[in-house]
Amino acid sequence: MELFWFFPTYGDGRHIGTNVGARAVTPAYLRQIAMAIDDLGFAGALLPTGRPCDDAWVVASSLVPFTKNLKFLVAVRPGLMSPTLAARMASAFDRLSDGRLLVNVVTGGDPEELEADGVYLDHDSRYALTGEFLEVWRKVLQGESVDLDGEHIRVTGARVFYPPEQKPYPPLFFGGSSPAGIEIAAKHCDTYLTWGEPPEAVGKKIEAVRKRAEAENRTLKFGIRLHVIVRETEEEAWAAADDLIRHLDDETIAKAQQVYARMDSHGQKRMTELHGGDRSRLEISPNLWAGIGLVRGGAGTALVGDPHTVAERIKEYAELGIDTFILSGYPHLEEAHRVAELLFPLLPLSKPGAVQVAQPSRRTVAGEVVAYERIPTGTRG
Repeated sequence: MELFWFFPTYGDGRHIGTNVGARAVTPAYLRQIAMAIDDLGFAGALLPTGRPCDDAWVVASSLVPFTKNLKFLVAVRPGLMSPTLAARMASAFDRLSDGRLLVNVVTGGDPEELEADGVYLDHDSRYALTGEFLEVWRKVLQGESVDLDGEHIRVTGARVFYPPEQKPYPPLFFGGSSPAGIEIAAKHCDTYLTWGEPPEAVGKKIEAVRKRAEAENRTLKFGIRLHVIVRETEEEAWAAADDLIRHLDDETIAKAQQVYARMDSHGQKRMTELHGGDRSRLEISPNLWAGIGLVRGGAGTALVGDPHTVAERIKEYAELGIDTFILSGYPHLEEAHRVAELLFPLLPLSKPGAVQVAQPSRRTVAGEVVAYERIPTGTRG
């Protein structure tokens, strides 16, 4: 499996839904996160998209020089840019980063936000537009000249002069829980993403997507987006979960739920239905906690527990077919280190670089030297 992390470009802190313990997401802070997760051995990182976020392409481009191996999962937004322009951007980023671009196709699920950006299409029409967008995008990055007179997109002689580093094009990630979304995923994407629902629900969704892809003679990979609250003991982990929402009041929850209610995203509706805005029903599956979704849109669930328990829960998703795990935690810099220390050694990673972080070498020291002369030893009890 591969573990990814997350860049919190719309805010970070020790608590959610409040400015208590808030942290400014400055260019320097984003560089700290990028350098840390690259060094720790995370395979990649997701940059979110939407009007509260700094632009994902600009942020990712600014971080490439500070990293060596990290892949950047960056969003394209059909309807907000032309497929040819998006393809040129992808090609340039991929070449300039030595093949470290992954593309997250985001159709969008908030009509109010989309209308503010000039998109006035209904739910299924947006996915139809996405299909036309990806038809052009994929072909031009494979060197074809494309003419398309579609319902939503019209191009004549669309081309990309400089091919991307990765062939046939940077891998496409896509999430969509509706029948229209699954249809587009089956036809175009390489990795289908789901938010962190209980394993039984995730298994059913994977099966539906897999069958639809088979009808298109295609095979997909699968990924999941989750938060993680891992501590040395179960008690510490659940205390940390409670602390994360300690300053969250009912008025803030109610306002957030009103925003999610207006959305036509099937995935967001599934997330909201997990808890219904009710603090008393937040553990929706063993060690799967929906407290973050009280005020956060999109991914709203976290795996909570000690390292061995959280690792076993991750493996349960892996057994369903998930091989890419996009994780995050608050604050994102400290929690990246915690996940690498506590979880990486327990998981079958395709890139196990972080397992070596805690081991001293001739060039580094892990842990403070004891009495000025003795390198610390011993393992966690």
